[in-house]
Amino acid sequence: MLLDTDPETLIVVQHLGGAKGKAVLDFLRKARPAEIACAKVTRPEERMNFLREEVSRFRGRMTADGAAALIDAVGTDLREISAVVAQLIGDTGGTIDATAVAAYHRGRAEMTGFAVADEVVVGNTSTALTNLRWALNIGVPHVLLADAIAEGVRSVARVSGAGPGDPFALAPALGMPPWKVKRARSQARGWNDEGLTEAMAIAAALNADVKGNAADPDYALESAVRKIIAARAQGARRRG
Repeated sequence: MLLDTDPETLIVVQHLGGAKGKAVLDFLRKARPAEIACAKVTRPEERMNFLREEVSRFRGRMTADGAAALIDAVGTDLREISAVVAQLIGDTGGTIDATAVAAYHRGRAEMTGFAVADEVVVGNTSTALTNLRWALNIGVPHVLLADAIAEGVRSVARVSGAGPGDPFALAPALGMPPWKVKRARSQARGWNDEGLTEAMAIAAALNADVKGNAADPDYALESAVRKIIAARAQGARRRG
């Protein structure tokens, strides 16, 4: 089928190297397709060269501090680097400097599931969803995001249930470092037992959703974020 396609059909096949799938690759070569060899980019100087080439390809300009800031902000994924270069050149009129990078991407490459979870458990809907969408955009796995949210809720529940006390004294019993006890205690403000019980049930359902139960894991994550924050808000209203 692949060797007898419609002339109007374009098929792109990506092979990441190594022995896996080599038989398929050898079979496809019988059709004499256009083949582009892309050596893996691992060294910092190679990544910087790729960045400069992308800026040139998009007919832009880039300062030295802009190049360093973009690599720091975006990370090591070449597709993400290319996408950001195209965006910044289009949005800035052609020149990428550190100020332009900071305006769009400061710190976002470091976005993790815990940055999402921290905003969820304190009820910051807008920031939680922004962090979630960016984490998904840079490829953080759904399961890791769900695990981080569940861990955030569990930490608040455990510390809340432990009652007052010195974080250093509570830490061994809770199996948490003292700094985490202090942070979870601060995050526990605004929660009640009913809200935490509901939030843990939502997090448990989310775990199943991202492992195959949900047709759209992105939507499942966003829905769970909203529901957990709503559970917290409902508890706060009941106390009021």
